[in-house]
Amino acid sequence: MATLKQFVREFWLFGLKQAWACLFAGLLLFFILLTQFWYPFESLYRYDFLFIVALLIQLLLLAFRLETPREAAVIVIFHLVATAMELFKTSPGINSWHYPGDAVLAIGNVPLFAGFMYSAVGSYIARIWRIFDFRFSSYPPLWTTALLALLVYLNFFTHHYLYDFRWWLLALSVVLFGRVWIAFRISQSYRQMPLVLGFSLVALFIWIAENLATYARVWIYPSQNGEWVLVSWQKLIAWYLLMLISFVLVSLVNRPRVSAWR
Repeated sequence: MATLKQFVREFWLFGLKQAWACLFAGLLLFFILLTQFWYPFESLYRYDFLFIVALLIQLLLLAFRLETPREAAVIVIFHLVATAMELFKTSPGINSWHYPGDAVLAIGNVPLFAGFMYSAVGSYIARIWRIFDFRFSSYPPLWTTALLALLVYLNFFTHHYLYDFRWWLLALSVVLFGRVWIAFRISQSYRQMPLVLGFSLVALFIWIAENLATYARVWIYPSQNGEWVLVSWQKLIAWYLLMLISFVLVSLVNRPRVSAWR
């Protein structure tokens, strides 16, 4: 009975901590869905409103010290590199997806709000790293993970013109991180899991959030022009690799603490 009570307590705490780490992403998704069904500001474009909301959330996280300035700087970097990718992916020659609404605060076909959706991923990783006090075993050298992240980022551009290396990059990520276990503290003691499994679970939840966001028509894929359909399962690989970039960037600030418990 004591073991069952401990499990229930830890499961509850785990959920609360995850929700707290998702504060930025959760609030952003809430306003995305809200403004799809109820938006009263006729003189302010929806994307511009969402940009203002996202900016205010980020400033509040800093003001209440829920994120450190160094973490925010890394998140801004991820925001910028992701926006550059957005500009490429939405360009007329590529058209991987598009934003159906209007915006004053935009660059080309991309509303400035779009970068904050990637910032939400970076914010989650930075916050959960501290909240669960991560420890790692057999963590690879940082230069190898940084090189992998760079190759992943480049492939998001080059695969439109050259060979698509995503499956090779996925395999390389398993080679680098396959032996790594992550320990996370829920209450008093640490729990463990393979880091690659953690990556996969995060990618799955991002894919679920993406389905909600496309349902709210914040952006849509060509297959969703007529009516909404479920986002392809293949996007899980893309989100896994994109989330990996964010994880590596955060690791440059929150240096992985390596333990020998495996």
